[in-house]
Amino acid sequence: MAAQAAKKKSAIVSTVTKDRLVDYDRIRNIGIIAHIDAGKTTTTERILYETGKTYKLGSVDDGTTATDWMEEERERGITIVSAAITTFWDIKETTSVEAGHYRINIIDTPGHIDFTAEVERSLRVLDGAVMVFDGRTGVESQSETVWRQADKYKVPRICILNKLNLIGADFEGSLKSIDERLGANTAPIQIPVGFEHSLRGMVDLIKMKAYTYKAIEDTQLTEEEIPADIKEMAEKYRAQLIERVAEFDDEALNKYLEGQELSELDIKRAIRKGVISGKFFPILGGDNRTATTQLLLNAVVEYLPSPVDVPPVEGVSTKTGEKEIRERKNEAPFSGLGFKVMTDPHVGRLLYVRIYSGKLKTGQEVYNASRQVRERIGKLVLLHADQRELVEEAYAGEIVAVVGLRDTTTGNTLCDEAHPILLESISFPEPVISLAIEPATKTDQEKMGLALNKLADEDPTFRIKSNPETGQTIISGMGELQLEVLVNRMKREFNVEATTGAPQVAYKETIRKISTGEGKYVRQTGGRGQYGHCWLRIEPRGRGEGFEFVSEIKGGAIPQEFIGPIEKGVKEKLENGIMAGYPLVDIRVVVYDGSFHDVDSSEMAFKIAGSLGLQEAAKNADMALLEPIMKIEVSTPDEFMGDIIGDLSSKRANISGTEKKGMFTVITGTVPLAELHGYATKLRSISQGRASSYVEPSHYEEVPSNVTAQIVAAKGKEA
Repeated sequence: MAAQAAKKKSAIVSTVTKDRLVDYDRIRNIGIIAHIDAGKTTTTERILYETGKTYKLGSVDDGTTATDWMEEERERGITIVSAAITTFWDIKETTSVEAGHYRINIIDTPGHIDFTAEVERSLRVLDGAVMVFDGRTGVESQSETVWRQADKYKVPRICILNKLNLIGADFEGSLKSIDERLGANTAPIQIPVGFEHSLRGMVDLIKMKAYTYKAIEDTQLTEEEIPADIKEMAEKYRAQLIERVAEFDDEALNKYLEGQELSELDIKRAIRKGVISGKFFPILGGDNRTATTQLLLNAVVEYLPSPVDVPPVEGVSTKTGEKEIRERKNEAPFSGLGFKVMTDPHVGRLLYVRIYSGKLKTGQEVYNASRQVRERIGKLVLLHADQRELVEEAYAGEIVAVVGLRDTTTGNTLCDEAHPILLESISFPEPVISLAIEPATKTDQEKMGLALNKLADEDPTFRIKSNPETGQTIISGMGELQLEVLVNRMKREFNVEATTGAPQVAYKETIRKISTGEGKYVRQTGGRGQYGHCWLRIEPRGRGEGFEFVSEIKGGAIPQEFIGPIEKGVKEKLENGIMAGYPLVDIRVVVYDGSFHDVDSSEMAFKIAGSLGLQEAAKNADMALLEPIMKIEVSTPDEFMGDIIGDLSSKRANISGTEKKGMFTVITGTVPLAELHGYATKLRSISQGRASSYVEPSHYEEVPSNVTAQIVAAKGKEA
């Protein structure tokens, strides 16, 4: 038996430091995800404290947390970039997994919608997640967004209701909101002991014991009998829990159907199977600043999957083009996904990599299957927020940072060149807002391009382009806060002073009708001339369906080698727009006829002809402008509700409803992004600083004709 154990350990070993070895099935790669201000960073901070990673509790308000290490984060009291940190937890009393030493790799993600890319890329590489809800309000807008993101990547989750110690805490109301708004199969495995400021612990519904503390600073929980006043409530929720999880384990289901009592092992085994399958989400609760976080850590280890528990990674062989499965083992060929780029002032460009199979060593040559280039591993670094630890080797199941990769970026697959595999990449939303940015001095001009490129390398939702008409540099992103933070980082980290213009909305152009147009480019100079000629038909597509190019050329009216250049000319024209210089979207372009010249026709001539043909066709296609519409939630005391709704109505808002949540009323609706510039300041003014708003992108909609005329006229004046 001992020999088997030794053999297992050598096969699936992972390391942080030489004296800290854990088995492969004792790794948990988890993310902390939530709506802004639900308590993600505070939860992470207490986890680090309980596991001995830190010896003093950090505070978001004081700017002393381990994972919010950037100056911008500490000043604003919010998470901006996802931070990775490795810690360990010794679980003593357990029945669903082996007792002992577990390694937990944690990624603390931002809650603000402007930084949604950080959540997206983190969930892509995680095996499990802890979803934090504010126990006063339950499900909020960003809660729904990150829940959908986790569904997209099939990430198993456990949930925790935080802030049950605050006035307005509503345990049962929060549970109801999770059921109604997320439609998930959930059940609490804990209920609170006490309420609001009298909260003093939790009841474990599996053991049917209460675990209490006297003060936030306590490091030990006291086990006691369930208080008589909540005994009935505990029995009710325990019965609900057993009913919902019994189906996930055959033995538990048989006992349940026969009316037998389920043991602690039966319940935990069923919960674990339900969680790993992605069909059940247990709910914990309490105050994440306290020692009840020990119960959360136990739940992370007992219910969330290790790399062994999730299916083998799937990809496509770049040799055969067929689906390929890669076992998540050290013995398998190496494969990993780059999911985040960061510029470190001490070690340079860092690429975060999730290793799915095989091993990675310092100095090893790897193959970037996404870009088809070879790269060499300079250094391997383990992550502790802003602290770095060099290692010589990394293993399957780990998350590490790599130094020395020049051509690999977010979403790229790294693998063994002899066994190439292309993994699913990461998709990011399109930017909705732009700013013109100009360097303050000539010296800053030289540095600004470098700084912007490095920031764009880090953030896939941050785009840079030049306006050829004005010579300005335009930066685009998901919101005003994101762009403001990036401009501030440029100043702090790269010493670049820059001025910015007012935010510009990312409008788009589209067509409403089918139309045709002729594109003809003929130039005759001394020697060889230029000849390109095509007929295009343009057709509207559904909202969000994008661009499609089709060739209906028959009989060789245009040779095949000139179809590609026509498409290229069309795409360039689409990018620069026709009405007001905004990208033209949701359109099908069909080339159906044309002609060519044996001598004078060239790729350049047909590219120009394609551009001219699209411009001609668009004149009669009944063009329209589209604008980004934002989903908005405003939480306000009742006395300001009338003024706030009136103000939103003046901004072309569509109010969909109001809902009472604790002491506040939440107003929900949609409003054009163009109307929201400076809204946070206006809202503070209307409500004497007591209301707050949450905004996230919803969809694109046609701009009213009177507003369209103003936008087009303004663009004409700029030109």
